[in-house]
Amino acid sequence: MKARNAGIDWLRGLAILLVIVHHLALPFRLPLRPSLLGHWGPRRLLNAISFNGYEAVFIFFVISGFLIATRIVERDGELARVRLRRFYAARAWRILPLLAPVLAVLALFAACGVPGFAPEPGQQSIGGLLASALSFTFNWYEGRTGWAPAGWDVLWSLSIEEAFYLGFPLLCLWLPRRLLVGVLLAWALALNPLRSLVPASDEVWWEKAYLPGMAAIAWGVLAALLGRRWHPTRREARLLAVLGAICILLPLGWGDLVHRHLATSNMYLLCVGSCAILLACHAHPPAPRRGLGWLARMGALSYELYLSHMFVVLGTVAAYRALLGDRQDWTFVVYVPVVLACYRLAGPLARLTAYLTARLRT
Repeated sequence: MKARNAGIDWLRGLAILLVIVHHLALPFRLPLRPSLLGHWGPRRLLNAISFNGYEAVFIFFVISGFLIATRIVERDGELARVRLRRFYAARAWRILPLLAPVLAVLALFAACGVPGFAPEPGQQSIGGLLASALSFTFNWYEGRTGWAPAGWDVLWSLSIEEAFYLGFPLLCLWLPRRLLVGVLLAWALALNPLRSLVPASDEVWWEKAYLPGMAAIAWGVLAALLGRRWHPTRREARLLAVLGAICILLPLGWGDLVHRHLATSNMYLLCVGSCAILLACHAHPPAPRRGLGWLARMGALSYELYLSHMFVVLGTVAAYRALLGDRQDWTFVVYVPVVLACYRLAGPLARLTAYLTARLRT
């Protein structure tokens, strides 16, 4: 088994951490600022930690495109030689063993009327939620019916990824290399124009449309192709990593200033920054660091964390409100325990799905 790349896992760990904190922040409305922590904590830092879950998903998209394209090249030699049966089988074995039981639990909670999991009567149905999740049209379903229950809502990004990977290997086989690169480049550069095609008033579809998310995946694929041809020196890789970190931190911490002075370039900065870090880490994998081992582990468990964390988040929010009602003073104390609980849940889930996958394959 190929050794994990600590740098890529750190980036993935940061992204899933931002997603978890964001989803915990939303039910508390203004979770950190009105709490006791907000009296002395820097507002910009608290906002950056609390409200960048959506942006973190786009970092995931870039990482996904980079890793998938890299693996195709490593296994098959080049994208044009991708073996469809093996590719689709690998995606199914990676996605379905955890997705299926998670959907079963979601459906059970919804049927029992658990808040945060049960759809609004007349708006959505359990059958509709399940069918759209399994057909990777969940974001389309939300666009037609409105926001899904919070426990289900994370499934929109999975639909975008898997819809992309249904068609991507076919493009690799059908299009000449230069034309494929041209299509991917045009798609990547069109990220913002594609978002602007949807009226901002249609908030659900504006956030969760297929093509902008796929454009971020295209950025990752292009970075993987560049990494095959360009091998930066260690010094160049360090500079790339620093540049990438700056590009990511700017929209996360100073998104308002970026928007004011650099127009609507936030998502481009996120994609470019993610690509730069991925190229640097791929060329010269950093050595694991003891103080960042937990973050790398979160990156390695990012899929399990992503699908399961809302069970912990919604349970914690319900418990907090049962004890303290709408008081905001002490909301900050739940963040570290929630992240730790999500982490503790993801590990056994990963081992269980690995065991089930191995049994099913034999």
